[in-house]
Amino acid sequence: MYQNIASSPIFRGLTESGIGELLGSTPHSIRSYSKGQTIAQRGDEVKNLCIVVEGSVKGEMVDFSGKILKIEEMHAPMPIAHAFLFGENNRFPVDVIALEDCKILYIPKPEFLRLMQRDSLVLSNYLNSISNRAQFLSNKLWFLSFKTIKEKIAHYLLNLSKSETRTTLVLPKSHQELAEFFGVTRPALARVLAEMQEEGIIHLNRREITILNRSKLLEMIR
Repeated sequence: MYQNIASSPIFRGLTESGIGELLGSTPHSIRSYSKGQTIAQRGDEVKNLCIVVEGSVKGEMVDFSGKILKIEEMHAPMPIAHAFLFGENNRFPVDVIALEDCKILYIPKPEFLRLMQRDSLVLSNYLNSISNRAQFLSNKLWFLSFKTIKEKIAHYLLNLSKSETRTTLVLPKSHQELAEFFGVTRPALARVLAEMQEEGIIHLNRREITILNRSKLLEMIR
């Protein structure tokens, strides 16, 4: 377990023995969850630093129509909602569900605060991690501002390609995972991808996409 925790953004740079020493003097608990089990509900108070030490979980929201929108997956050894541990409205922003059998490390907030006061590396790691989280959420908000599926696909592909010289991409997500990421159905995603291929913007071969007309993608998000 300490080996997994050592790879966590919060404890990065510490040795397994160092982590064992810190946790040995810090009250904590480890809880096991089965696949599909609810770990936390949206609106619950965040009372602990939570880190996935085995398995994976997902954050999801249910809109007013009852449609489930998957926000993010978190695999061991990532923390859960750590940016919401402090602050006036320190509550889970999404429902947290076990994607598979998993184990979560819980460190109560007062104990984690004392731990950061004792170890400056943990404090620095935590500050860096919540700053990175703020940047991620900012990018996510910008992404969600795109209204159509085409706009979302264009932004996603341009972000993957990074440079004008890279035109062939291997999607890191399956079409089903992409549909969940975009908040649409898989048939709707497939239809738009087919339209973009017919228009000569992209060429699709399963999870491999070749960008044929980069300027058209740029036009879509302007």
